[in-house]
Amino acid sequence: MKKSYKIEVDCAACAQKMEDAARATEGVRNAVVNFMALKMKVEFDEGADPSEVMGRVEKNCRAVEDDCRIYY
Repeated sequence: MKKSYKIEVDCAACAQKMEDAARATEGVRNAVVNFMALKMKVEFDEGADPSEVMGRVEKNCRAVEDDCRIYY
């Protein structure tokens, strides 16, 4: 399953950190952040609960960039 989320991030380097953190999250098959569009596209592992996984994604993203925001 793939979903798209609106994000809030200050710079392209921070967006890259968010993408890396999201990809490293359990339950995420792939993640792509588009800084210009302020969007994050997430592909979830088979059987993963998107709302549960996104909670972990946001936690991991805030660990590397504390002022980022993901709207899910």
